[in-house]
Amino acid sequence: MVTLQPTGDGAASTVRPGPGSPPAALYLDLLKRCLTRFDMDEDLGPVVPKDVWKRRAWTVVTKVLSRRGIVTYRRVPFEPRIREQGLDWPVRAETMIGLRRLDNVQSCVEEVLAADVAGDLLEAGVWRGGATIFMRGVLAAHGDTHRTVWVADSFEGLPKPRAIHPADSEDLHWTQPFLAVSLEDVQRNFTRYGLLDDQVRFLPGWFCDTLAGAPIEALAVLRVDCDMYGSTTDVLNALYPKVSKGGFIIVDDYGDIPSCKAAVDDYRAEHEITEPLQPIDKNGVFWRREG
Repeated sequence: MVTLQPTGDGAASTVRPGPGSPPAALYLDLLKRCLTRFDMDEDLGPVVPKDVWKRRAWTVVTKVLSRRGIVTYRRVPFEPRIREQGLDWPVRAETMIGLRRLDNVQSCVEEVLAADVAGDLLEAGVWRGGATIFMRGVLAAHGDTHRTVWVADSFEGLPKPRAIHPADSEDLHWTQPFLAVSLEDVQRNFTRYGLLDDQVRFLPGWFCDTLAGAPIEALAVLRVDCDMYGSTTDVLNALYPKVSKGGFIIVDDYGDIPSCKAAVDDYRAEHEITEPLQPIDKNGVFWRREG
């Protein structure tokens, strides 16, 4: 089990395992550090202009350069505190959610294993697959051989905003090629860590098309990393009813993307969900389903 302790920002930090810790704890801590490339001399980051017009123009430029095999990055000195909280976009890492949010994934999965809460594990919005690779690693470390890790993503990046969700009208995530990772690349990342097997299943496609009919009976952990109001709502509508009592719902972008926060707040209000939201770090929150 991971050990959480309060920090100055009101979230929870983890006491990292050291010599003498159980092998499973050491393995999972190493896996987290590898997936985030924590303190591994990475000093590059994507170029993301802040102005809307510059971002649109840069998208065109990057497409032209990519056809010639040219990829552009900027120098970004490694900052442990930033990477711990998942506040940067690492170039080579399999996840950008940072150590604390991986600590939270571990804590939630270990809690449902210990309590024998029924259901599988699923992340909606996986980027390079790091969080789902880690979910599979936690199951392996604890000898679980019957739960499935579901990997749900378009594998084409984020969708364009839909008119039915005005909160997404100015969203530009869809213009970022850096966020589009193919199914094949995610599968290769699982293979890199020796964790691609029949306990991993993929759900490719837009959430509004794939999740409602997905062959999922029950979920013990649902992790939502969708950024947008519409996508977050699609996931909660389709999958929250399948979360077992005692299971966990984790939302990645609640603290930094207003449209994501609005989608979660609206869904919780509509369905009279009163379980308290618990902070993970500056961005992530989670709650445990009680009823």
